[in-house]
Amino acid sequence: MKIQPYIQKLESSEIYKKFRQDNFESFLVAGFFVLDYESGVNIHQIDYYVPSKKQVAAFNLDGKVEVRLLDMMSKEKVPEKLDIKTKVDLDAIKGILEDEMKNRSITESIKKCIAVIQVVEGKTMWVLNCVLSGMEILKAHIDDESRTVLKMEKASMLDYVKRMPVAPQAQQKVSKEQLQKQIEQLDKLKEQLQKEEAKMEDLQDKSNQQS
Repeated sequence: MKIQPYIQKLESSEIYKKFRQDNFESFLVAGFFVLDYESGVNIHQIDYYVPSKKQVAAFNLDGKVEVRLLDMMSKEKVPEKLDIKTKVDLDAIKGILEDEMKNRSITESIKKCIAVIQVVEGKTMWVLNCVLSGMEILKAHIDDESRTVLKMEKASMLDYVKRMPVAPQAQQKVSKEQLQKQIEQLDKLKEQLQKEEAKMEDLQDKSNQQS
């Protein structure tokens, strides 16, 4: 399924209609999805940017539609508008990744995937962070238009956990149980994903300067 049906559900809700009345200048900037291939319990969120507030309105579409206003990491940066008509289905993401994993001799299976779709320098991009069966994180970027994998790399779960903000009592040796708890909290790590997206943009800027 593409993101369009979720946006149609959102636009039919009273909370969205009230939001648009109060923030008529807002526009669609991202889709945020947690795809759990083990439990089948997924999270679907659509983000609108509100220029007057320099904030993002995050609409959760699972069950009753709810909205939260979130601060941008950089208030000077304005996100690019996302077209509702995307090419890649949410259901197709796993298959696209698995095909590329085979090409790279990655044999683990995908347990959970956090997928963010947004526009970066005019290109619609899927930024993916997936939990693998081998307790590793798979990071990938998929171009929505061509359905091609632009980037793919594996990272240690331990390295990923070390970059997360943690409470003082948790700043000790990470046990297997603690790692499992961190996996269960992946659907709450949108700020971390935004940092990854910022790094991606920096790399693209450097590449453009070199070319």
